[in-house]
Amino acid sequence: MSSNGVVEPYQIAVPDEAIEKLKKKLELATFPQETSFSNDWNYGAPLDDIKRLAGAWRETYDWRRAEAELNEKLPQFTTKVGVEGHEDDLKVHFVHKKSEKPGAIPLLFCHGWPGSFIEVSKILPLLTTGDKDDEPTFHVVAPSLLNFGFSQGTSKPGFGISQQAEACHKLMLQLGYTKYATQGGDWGFMVTRSLGIQYPAHVIGSHLNLIIARPPRLLTSPLLCLQHALGWYSAHEKVGFERSKWFRDEGNGYSRIQGTKPHTPGFSLADSPVGLLAWIYEKLVGWTDAYGWTDDEVLTWISIYAFSQAGADASVRLYYETAHNPKGMDSLLEWNGKLPLGLSYFPKDVLVLPSSWGKTLGPVVYEKRHEAGGHFPSIEKPEDLVGDVKMFAKKAGLGAKLTL
Repeated sequence: MSSNGVVEPYQIAVPDEAIEKLKKKLELATFPQETSFSNDWNYGAPLDDIKRLAGAWRETYDWRRAEAELNEKLPQFTTKVGVEGHEDDLKVHFVHKKSEKPGAIPLLFCHGWPGSFIEVSKILPLLTTGDKDDEPTFHVVAPSLLNFGFSQGTSKPGFGISQQAEACHKLMLQLGYTKYATQGGDWGFMVTRSLGIQYPAHVIGSHLNLIIARPPRLLTSPLLCLQHALGWYSAHEKVGFERSKWFRDEGNGYSRIQGTKPHTPGFSLADSPVGLLAWIYEKLVGWTDAYGWTDDEVLTWISIYAFSQAGADASVRLYYETAHNPKGMDSLLEWNGKLPLGLSYFPKDVLVLPSSWGKTLGPVVYEKRHEAGGHFPSIEKPEDLVGDVKMFAKKAGLGAKLTL
């Protein structure tokens, strides 16, 4: 265990008894009775898929191999930070890899739910290297948010977005990064937005791949509001409206449950590997653009939740804290003119809003609407996401901001 402020190397080492307990629970699993529509995605995770994955998790999947690969590919560390009103010594697990190129930009990569630090695995080598002299590179820090993965769980109510942001900021300062850029989607969108508001002297730019925004308003964005009122939207933006409507109508139930009674599904997430698998697998498939998940990819992803230090149930409490702090959420959607933004839109994300809406968040110096990709672009389209982050860094002049 690291003392407060001390950074120590970390290797994932799940106890043997935890692996054996997981397998015993999988052996005793009870599945729903089969019906003529058991494999209809409209009803949720298909029975055949969950049976296959649960069987592989129990019989053939090798967590020790996955664990060794994560430890080899991802340089991991822990430290402790204090959060006001909460614990003074919360253990934060994080990936940290520096670029060897001079002038590299510190970059905080922030995951969401149901993601984890594993989302940085494909983009880490791309972000830290560059072939061209003028190509930006980054010192990448990718924490497990508190209550996720191998970071500590919190014990008091009220640990929401601003508290996650405080922990991430203190982590960056402990690593010596007094100025840094941010990248995020899902909860990462909200945490990085909060960082830009709470610590404007430190955050030099933010790239977002899930854009949550309100329609333009007459008093603050009259030209954008006129465009909205007249319905001047591109074909891609109109398709995005359809995708967003589908999510609100058919894909958002989990959020309402987790935002109102997180403890209730938490019992299943903590106790039942099959329940956890089905709950997250549905999102992995439904929120991506026909990405070809392998069984090993899915099971490694889910295993990080199953072996989470705080327990898989802890991760969903962030929904409750955010839903019960609407003023805090509203502030994240206000114009922040001090923070340059880069926006990447992927057509199969859960929300795909028009560009005019995204521009209400702050000065957009770079944006791109992609032809393919979904909610997890660092996994689905790593080259596209990294290309956008690097182009944003150039357009925003982030390298020069480090010396100001």
